[in-house]
Amino acid sequence: MPVNKVLVVGGGITGSVLSLALAQRGAQVELVEISPQWFGVGHGITLQGNALKALRSVGVLDRVLARAVPFDFMRLRHADGSLISRLDTPHTGGPELPSTAGALRADLQDALCDAVRAHGVRVRLGLSVEHLDQGAGHVDVGFTDGTTGRYDLIVGADGINSRMRALIGIDTVPHPVGMSIFRVVADRPATMDCAEVYYGGPRFKAGYSPISPDQCYAYLLDENLDASLVGPRAPLALLRERGAGYGGTWGDIIAALPDDTAVDYRWIEAVLVDEPWHRGRTMIVGDAAHACPPLIAQGAAMCMEDAVLLAELVTGQEPVESALERFMSRRLPRVRMVLENSLRLAEWEIHPGTPGIDPALIMSQTLDSLTAAA
Repeated sequence: MPVNKVLVVGGGITGSVLSLALAQRGAQVELVEISPQWFGVGHGITLQGNALKALRSVGVLDRVLARAVPFDFMRLRHADGSLISRLDTPHTGGPELPSTAGALRADLQDALCDAVRAHGVRVRLGLSVEHLDQGAGHVDVGFTDGTTGRYDLIVGADGINSRMRALIGIDTVPHPVGMSIFRVVADRPATMDCAEVYYGGPRFKAGYSPISPDQCYAYLLDENLDASLVGPRAPLALLRERGAGYGGTWGDIIAALPDDTAVDYRWIEAVLVDEPWHRGRTMIVGDAAHACPPLIAQGAAMCMEDAVLLAELVTGQEPVESALERFMSRRLPRVRMVLENSLRLAEWEIHPGTPGIDPALIMSQTLDSLTAAA
């Protein structure tokens, strides 16, 4: 029998898409989010075609594209800004959708939040799950605010540092990749019409993407610096120091940033739960189960694909347990391929010329393979 009452833990992209997809299929959905506020925050995000396809399936694509910037190609540049090549990018969501769109995370999350509420999902903020008790055909939950509930299915969509992962008995943890990333949102130059990546400079690489009519997202991939720098307010002077040597439009963008610019700095981590993501009627999805370096720009797409497929399967007519098994058989090989190829690209970025790694071939083969249904 299909599930009726579902608890989703985590209100980010994965949890929001999942809640929306479940509600649209008739499930009674409750979403809990540990933050006391629930709205869009953050920097830019690259949405490839299969991510756009998932957003279309839950009815929010038009709103997202109203402010996002679609494009079907990208450019590679030398550190001084001179052109290496222009590359067409595969349409992983089908020929009728852009191959890629740059968006502001706040615009995407705001669209999802509004749609989730409009579809009757009960949203509870400032709390999470304290403990779980599996029963026959249900799970009893105790929340951090002292309340309790009973559900047919519980899904942890609480990110790479998931508490739900350990709570359901999975001991896999994230590991540093050996790279870090500086990220800023800046004014978009009028000439910026696609994502561009700069190679050959003093760091691993730099780049940017348009994310709205008047904004862009710029980044610098670096080695892991002192962990005390990690957070949303890294020094702008440090970004400029580490990015010295990159010219062209990237250099112009960074030089023009106001002194109070919020610079987000993170170590890049990866995780793959290479075993079933479910224990009875509890499970994890999205970054809680798999998170990869952003070198193929498929992180959000993999999360959204999880959400759409899970909602489809658990609201069908087969027993929940077999639906979850079928979900795993379809998702694990796909996300493993993306993660492993992302890690191979990271190895090449860190150690250019690594034998046996052809970055252009890895990228094209990965994206080409994703044109098949999730």
